[in-house]
Amino acid sequence: MAASALSFVRNLCWRRICEIRQVQPVCISSVHLHMTAATMQVSQKDFEKAQEQLKLLKNDPGNETKLKLYALFKQATEGPCNSPKPGMLDFVKKAKWDAWNSLGSLSQDNARQEYTKLVSSLISAESAGKKKDTSPKESSHGGYETLIVTTDNNITKIMFNRPDKKNAINHKMYREIINALQEAAKDDSTIAVLTGNGEYYTSGNDLNNFSNIQPSEMKKMAKEGAELLKEFVGSFIDFPKPLIAVVNGPAIGISVTLLGLCDVVYASDKATFHTPFSQLGQSPEGCSSYLFPKIMGSAKANEMLLFNKKLTAAEACALGLVNEVFPDSTFQKEVWARLKAYASLPKNSLAVSKQLLRNMEKEKLHAVNSQECEVLTERWLSDECLNALVTFFQRKSKL
Repeated sequence: MAASALSFVRNLCWRRICEIRQVQPVCISSVHLHMTAATMQVSQKDFEKAQEQLKLLKNDPGNETKLKLYALFKQATEGPCNSPKPGMLDFVKKAKWDAWNSLGSLSQDNARQEYTKLVSSLISAESAGKKKDTSPKESSHGGYETLIVTTDNNITKIMFNRPDKKNAINHKMYREIINALQEAAKDDSTIAVLTGNGEYYTSGNDLNNFSNIQPSEMKKMAKEGAELLKEFVGSFIDFPKPLIAVVNGPAIGISVTLLGLCDVVYASDKATFHTPFSQLGQSPEGCSSYLFPKIMGSAKANEMLLFNKKLTAAEACALGLVNEVFPDSTFQKEVWARLKAYASLPKNSLAVSKQLLRNMEKEKLHAVNSQECEVLTERWLSDECLNALVTFFQRKSKL
């Protein structure tokens, strides 16, 4: 059962689309594919140029946009969908077939111009994204693909930067967050801040981390995943400076459990907090099995960690998980003004005070982290977890 379920999950992993090259994540605006009749027809030369431009993208536009590109390419080169409908369980081929078939009788000329316009919008969005994130007085930390890390006014800001994926944390981001925290621990900043780029704070663990794994590699994957998670959570436990979470939108999974290891948590009133561990056949992490009952009491912690209760920002604040909630319209202005004031306080005094507060329980937190990772290793190898992931991907494929 585990092998077949795993094979099913693996097959859901996105393969290379033969007409376009695999690219990496980028934040893009919504693209309106349908153009007016007054739009000039796109020549074959322009269409071919767009294909070449697409190969130059450094960031992934996301599966939805790649399906649009695939469908438009097929429509432009072959006309309306002419292949038989795949079986219901062949989710990848069915998604591609549905995207192509949805174009109906759209002419090849119009498909070419829509394809060209979509590629142009992706190029423009990527160029704009490179220019907007760093102000002249900010010191930008290079070398990150999934984060934007800057230091300004004695504040090191670590921004999750996979907005098209709702800032889901893949293996690359796990490693980069660890590195960013290690750098921030040693730099001249007074405080460090975690926040998200786009509408989400972060949607937690990227479940594609569990896909494309051979049955023979399951134990190795589980062991390596647990080691990475242990190191990741450990970097929060050991962080020596005040660490503040600025929760700009929905937070899910490990992004919620880690809030217990942050020193202060501010949230927009649009933020929500959800830990759907049992729904996915998994178990709590981030030291939440120990910290959440201490923060909010056993009964409320049980509702979150056992029964997947989602909290509003106001509810999370009332339970002590969040320090203060701000109206979304003034959230950034009010919070960052406050953080700048915090960062002007004596740096060494803050660091020493944090260590006095944290050292009392640091050994306990590391022990809890180790135990949680051991349990998760068992969960990841269980049929129950695999079946839950299969159900998740089935539901996702129907969206």
